[in-house]
Amino acid sequence: MVSVNYGDFLAHTLPLNKYHFDRLVVVTTPEDEETQLLCTYHHVKCVQTDAFNVQGGEFRKGAGINVGLRELSMDGWVVHVDADICLPPQTRQILDQTNLNDQMIYGIDRFNMVGYDEWDRHMRKPKMINECSVYVHPNRYPLATRFMSPEFGGYLPIGFFQMWNPKGSGITFYPACHTNAGRTDMLMAGNWPRSLRGFLPEIIGFHLESEKAAQGVNWGGRKTPRFECRKWWHHWCHRRHRRKHPVPFPPNPYSKDA
Repeated sequence: MVSVNYGDFLAHTLPLNKYHFDRLVVVTTPEDEETQLLCTYHHVKCVQTDAFNVQGGEFRKGAGINVGLRELSMDGWVVHVDADICLPPQTRQILDQTNLNDQMIYGIDRFNMVGYDEWDRHMRKPKMINECSVYVHPNRYPLATRFMSPEFGGYLPIGFFQMWNPKGSGITFYPACHTNAGRTDMLMAGNWPRSLRGFLPEIIGFHLESEKAAQGVNWGGRKTPRFECRKWWHHWCHRRHRRKHPVPFPPNPYSKDA
């Protein structure tokens, strides 16, 4: 898992995701103290590296992923998952019961969970997704699109969740030629022919977003606001609106100009 300035998301995803794996490695930069602190607290291996080369607008995510892969034994299944993805509670049980082909790469679907408040409501009163033994409900939340490319022959499991077996497939490293977080994952999945790109319909992850943002806005480094509770600011504005004597609004700490 790569987390560079994504500690606000990692605070929610790391404690839930860590139990799905025998070993979890988080890769970050020496400057990202928030991510390092979270890993220390949750007893997760955190590797600091300058391989990302974030200066000058570049962000070599693939190079950072390779740093993490070198920390693994690579003798079983490997999952690359984004720091803003939370996997459902039964992920490990589902994988253990699935007859996986060790020559394939696998992907999943994801729900877009926009805003801290929406995620908080789900965690306090979850809508059942795939905890039922019969039904999976892909219409519980907005479902993010899957990626299909004629250039690569069809469906590609993209980088928010990619699972493969290095011993069975012979793929032991991630492409690192691009200077942002885009397309590298496509090149990775393109190492497998279409017949060996699998889809796991039983698992739907949660993609946490601080706001509805354009595709690729964070590919060159974090641009979106922090994923935090905003209720205090909205509550203050609501009280101000009801007053007979208007009081100037405080600055919105979540605006792009703040």
